[in-house]
Amino acid sequence: MKINDEKFKIALANSGLTIGQAAEKAGVSRNRYYVILNQKNVTPRAAGIVARGLGVRVEKIIETE
Repeated sequence: MKINDEKFKIALANSGLTIGQAAEKAGVSRNRYYVILNQKNVTPRAAGIVARGLGVRVEKIIETE
């Protein structure tokens, strides 16, 4: 599973949050949030953390084939 950078940026812009605020909302440190975002492949749990921080469903931020 891969987080799509463009979809993530759109979701972040729509949320009106900074990455730090999204990380706080997800319940993880900003550093951990960045680590997840910079991984080539993420676990479903990690994708869920990112999505929860943005207030969107996982499908909105991952790459689809």
